[in-house]
Amino acid sequence: MTDFLIKSTVSLLVFLVFYHWVLEREKTHLFNRFYLLLAIVISLAIPFLSFEIIEEVPVTTITEPEFVPIPFSNENIAVVETIDYTSIAVWSLYSIITLLLSIRFGKNIWKLISKSDSNPTVKYKNATLVLVDEKTLPHTFLNNIFINFDDYNQRNIEDELYTHELVHVTQKHTLDILFIELLITLFWFNPLLYLYKKAIQLNHEFLADEKVVQAYNDIPFYQILLLQKSNGNPTINLASNLNYAVTKKRLLMMTKKSSKRAAFFKKTLLLPVLSGLIYTCCVTIVAQEKAIQVSALPTEKSTQEDQIRDRYYAKVRIIIKDVRTNTVINKMYEELTLAEKRSYLNWVPDMIIAREIPAPLFEKMKSKNMAVWINGKASSKEQIQKYKRTDFSHYTYSFVHKNARTKRFPQEYQYTLYTKKYFEENLKNSHLHFSNDTLKMVVADWKKTKINQAISQNTKADTLVWYTKGKTEYNLEIKKSEEKHQNLSKPKPTYCPDTTQTQNNGDLKTLSEVTEKPEFESGLEAFYKYIGTHYKIPEEVTKNKMKGRVFASFIVEKDGTLSNIKILRDMGYGTGEEAKRVLENSPKWLPGKIDGKPVRTLYSLPIAIKSE
Repeated sequence: MTDFLIKSTVSLLVFLVFYHWVLEREKTHLFNRFYLLLAIVISLAIPFLSFEIIEEVPVTTITEPEFVPIPFSNENIAVVETIDYTSIAVWSLYSIITLLLSIRFGKNIWKLISKSDSNPTVKYKNATLVLVDEKTLPHTFLNNIFINFDDYNQRNIEDELYTHELVHVTQKHTLDILFIELLITLFWFNPLLYLYKKAIQLNHEFLADEKVVQAYNDIPFYQILLLQKSNGNPTINLASNLNYAVTKKRLLMMTKKSSKRAAFFKKTLLLPVLSGLIYTCCVTIVAQEKAIQVSALPTEKSTQEDQIRDRYYAKVRIIIKDVRTNTVINKMYEELTLAEKRSYLNWVPDMIIAREIPAPLFEKMKSKNMAVWINGKASSKEQIQKYKRTDFSHYTYSFVHKNARTKRFPQEYQYTLYTKKYFEENLKNSHLHFSNDTLKMVVADWKKTKINQAISQNTKADTLVWYTKGKTEYNLEIKKSEEKHQNLSKPKPTYCPDTTQTQNNGDLKTLSEVTEKPEFESGLEAFYKYIGTHYKIPEEVTKNKMKGRVFASFIVEKDGTLSNIKILRDMGYGTGEEAKRVLENSPKWLPGKIDGKPVRTLYSLPIAIKSE
């Protein structure tokens, strides 16, 4: 919306300035009429126009980065949706004012139509004279010319005035006024539209005056007549008024002589103005990489990341359709080249380690009403009492802010427990091997390819990967072709590890190597609150009421600042980018230490996203 308002306002301003500086002084009134109307239409259309100029940029092959395994911390940070009251207030104010202006617009039209129906009328050439009781100057609305009843009967209205009003009727000037008034009703906050209305109405008078001068050829008498009538009673603003803007401009225009050659030259100046606007507002230069082939190193060796991937996808058939390059791959994993493996299969899940529930916490769960789930199902304290603490192999928890708590679960923390059987069957070895014997994948650019084009009825893909420069890719699982459109609105988490090798990693330590772990200066709970307060949940996530987690890693420097922030996994729809933004603005941490000395420490954490 902001982009539309900025581009349309800039266009309106440029066209209006060109009109006042170049065209208004010329006696090209008919051309000027359509110029002003088309200027408004083009200005409203320009924000929706987009042209791409592709510029090839030569690039060379980038060598593969070294894989650095990252241990995840146990903290689980919850992010909850916040309500933007400012946006609600602004839209409410806009709606109220627009409604009031719409009522006024409709009321004015009704008044004029009602006046023409309730008063006597007389046919006059191709118009209808409406004889009204109030003392008023002639004015026009559609095919009706409103004049005073007594003035008409006593022949007090000069022929020049009839001619003037007939021009408004025959050239249908009322339609122009209705058009600009409708736009003012919708975009009342834009002052340029009021200036356009003034320019359009003044140009109408130029057109009418021109016809009167041509018909009677008595300019001094007509000018005196207009000055005598200039103090008449005002009329409804939707009508074309005889005494509108009887100014020096209007009187001088009657005697002005213009050169056809000069007028034509000024009209041609419009072409570079229009071209410049379109280029500035509608043209985007897109850099397209032109690959320069570089021969592969004969001594290239597989990295630790490659070895982990080989184990995970071993004996899995890989079916890939790359819409970007119109490439189809249908091979066993072992038949893929190293480049194909690294390009398309760059994610392997982390190992989930068994985690014992602390005894005091478990006893508290059995005696108090806490928000607890067992194997994904909400459980009461009576159900928890049926278990022993040793029946569980793993648990997680997250902090829930006040505006995300429900009547059923008003607690500050939520816990999920996993039994030994569930852990053994679903979690323990989930990082060792892909769960199916076939992986079907479609790869597309989300800006250039529509979903229905990427996923045909014959694709039956279980994973859709969108790639966009400068943005995080995301995967979308589609289990059944008949559920395709339903599942598109609820994508699975995104897997997009960025294993770019950092500089000077020799002094970088992991959590297992430090004696004192890095920590947020005000404590972990304060960091929870910081994330929850500053994280803005993307609109699509809110609309689809999605839940999931964003996994991030970063380096806590010796001075406590965060650097090298990477999103390893997210839910798509910009959840990863927003998490990175919040972490980049994070206050300082207390650095990790070894024997009391600060060290650079690699840290990772999951952020839980809940939109209810």
